[in-house]
Amino acid sequence: MTAQIRRGTARFTERPPGLRPGKITWHTYSFGPHYDPSRVGFGPIVTYDEHLLRNGEGFENHHHAGVTIVTWPLSGEVTHTDSTGATGTVSPGQVAVFTTGDGVDHSEFATASGTRFIQVWVTGSTGEPAYAVHDVTPVEGEWVEAVRLDAGSLRVGRVGSDGPAEITLPEARLRHLHIASGALLRSGMAEPLTAGDAFEITAGEDLPPEFTVSAGVPTELLLWSFD
Repeated sequence: MTAQIRRGTARFTERPPGLRPGKITWHTYSFGPHYDPSRVGFGPIVTYDEHLLRNGEGFENHHHAGVTIVTWPLSGEVTHTDSTGATGTVSPGQVAVFTTGDGVDHSEFATASGTRFIQVWVTGSTGEPAYAVHDVTPVEGEWVEAVRLDAGSLRVGRVGSDGPAEITLPEARLRHLHIASGALLRSGMAEPLTAGDAFEITAGEDLPPEFTVSAGVPTELLLWSFD
């Protein structure tokens, strides 16, 4: 097993040109004009972004195909509209899954102040596009499945709300662990990780497959697993 750390401070930061305020995006992987050959994705994940938008700010109508877009709000709310006629709003405690399939146009805008969300694009989507929002209730010290795709799954974990505690990641060939909020304690591998940081974990024969992290403050974790 190998584990690489992606620091949130090393993400590509994108702001609109000029004096237009209210929109910041942090790209974990290469996107648009931002390119690094060592940072083009992880397994079927091709985009892992965090967006901060003021109310009314967002992304005008644009086209997608071949990816499933998963949106996890941290604050505020995001409203989606697409060319199939589907519309919906997602807020904290929910997850939005947008299957773009063979092609669809959509827009999304913040419809509350201080909207912050994580959005992941996963390859392998075919067929008719679809959009859905459903509730997710994290459980302290456990992993709760939020999204199941053909390629893999997204689980949400909370730890540290009652003091220092550990949580062990389920085994998988590839695991992407993102600190959505809070912080992880120092481990044998690295200094503490904070919100925006992530582990990329690849199965191998050099280390045991178990991977355990610990937190001393309330921490929310997003774990993508691919077999």
